[in-house]
Amino acid sequence: MADTLLDDVGALLREVAAQVVVPLFRRLDEGDISEKAPGEVVTVADRRAEELISAGLRRLRPGSLVVGEEGVADDPGLLRHLRDGGDVWLVDPVDGTANFAAGRRPFALMIALLTDGLPVASWVLDPLAGDLAVCRVGAGTHLDGTTVRVDDALPAIGALRGTAMTRFLPPDARRAAEAGGARIGELLPGQHCAGREYLDLLTGAQQFVLFWRTLPWDHAPGTLLVREAGGVARRFDGTDYHPADDAPGLLVAASDEIWTEVRSALLDR
Repeated sequence: MADTLLDDVGALLREVAAQVVVPLFRRLDEGDISEKAPGEVVTVADRRAEELISAGLRRLRPGSLVVGEEGVADDPGLLRHLRDGGDVWLVDPVDGTANFAAGRRPFALMIALLTDGLPVASWVLDPLAGDLAVCRVGAGTHLDGTTVRVDDALPAIGALRGTAMTRFLPPDARRAAEAGGARIGELLPGQHCAGREYLDLLTGAQQFVLFWRTLPWDHAPGTLLVREAGGVARRFDGTDYHPADDAPGLLVAASDEIWTEVRSALLDR
């Protein structure tokens, strides 16, 4: 029997987006938005989408565990399961909630599957653009049904294009990154939606993206997509990213060479 997991989870994301998330976009009432932490909002769409996605994933893999962004907000102890044996799903029901709550795009729905503590599959859906990227370890990355590889050609250092999310960087690192941006080429401010940043890496719209905060549901899906498409996702010290590691700092690039050039330009002081 053919393994239909990639298609089944992709269909689940599209269904939840169509039933819950997109209908509430720009239709939220004041009571539909609340603050779960200082500066962090959550909406009824986040909570309802996570409920539906979680139920659907458990149907697809009975006995599996779901670690969702909103579930962790209520019970941070769920994060301990990211190195468990068996199947563990990481779910970001609405990535880019601040955009969504303000009636802005982009936003995304994201899932990663960890088996015995290792990421093995992932899905990122931008429902307004209609883009769905999926991958499985060893089988490459597909964007809207077509195999995709990142453009790993190394442009001249002044011709690179990418994003640096400098808001949360420590002051010294922020100043270094902003100063180094002049040597990169085009340094973008970011879209406040990690899922879209990863999709833009896959399409070639940018060659790198730098983050400070590395919450697992924000980055487990996208980093696996980029790796399976031929790119790299590493901590600032060069070690590979794993979603269970809570250290800050992540640089994702289309190739080793681009990673090295960007790290030198933005982070060396």
